[in-house]
Amino acid sequence: MTQIRHQPIAPTRTQWLASGAAIDAHRHDDHQIVYAGRGVLAVTTGAGSWVAPGTRAIWVPADTVHAHQAHGDLELHLVGLPATVNPLGLRSPAVLAVSPLLRELIIAYTRTEDDGSPERGRLRAVLLDQLRVSPQQPLHLPAPTAPLLRTLCDMLRADPSDGRTLAELGREVGASARTLSRLFRGDLGMTFPQWRTQLRLHHALVLLADNTPVTTVANRCGWSSTSAFIDVFRRAFGHTPGAHPR
Repeated sequence: MTQIRHQPIAPTRTQWLASGAAIDAHRHDDHQIVYAGRGVLAVTTGAGSWVAPGTRAIWVPADTVHAHQAHGDLELHLVGLPATVNPLGLRSPAVLAVSPLLRELIIAYTRTEDDGSPERGRLRAVLLDQLRVSPQQPLHLPAPTAPLLRTLCDMLRADPSDGRTLAELGREVGASARTLSRLFRGDLGMTFPQWRTQLRLHHALVLLADNTPVTTVANRCGWSSTSAFIDVFRRAFGHTPGAHPR
């Protein structure tokens, strides 16, 4: 069994991770904000995975076992908060929109030492205020618990471009489309098309972090055309893949 590290205090710092590098499963007694100033960050827990490009941050509540994965060279900004300080009121991980102001606050706060000065205290207060008004983003890819869904989802993870219908996939795993549709809603809280779109968006972010051309990304992720991919990507992230921060 993999040893899960317990780090009581969640650090506040900036660090760099090379593309493909990982931080193994661990937990803190503190909450943590995790932000990628450069590259794309994936955070995985037992409940699924969250992916954040440079316009998003990930909220990791206290005592959540989680692991980090870098896609592209990653400039990682970590903000630790005591368990008694929860500006979001959230008890599960979430992806948050990062405004230009919040981005600069996170970068400034994680690149300086905590000297206990009034200036740093004011910086922290403004950062918390901005977090409170940061909207959540639907970028969670939940992990299935039902064996049938695990088999099906593993197939799609291995090839996000797989365009088979739920009925066609069901014939391979030995279940009807109706049964699988019910499992998706009950086990994952979303429909099959919603889950597959999330999977493809996650995979697209990873490919873009490796400087893969947009047309190639669209093809590898299963969109019918580059324009269709650009449209879905823009609606999810607020900008086109070509303008995606790396």
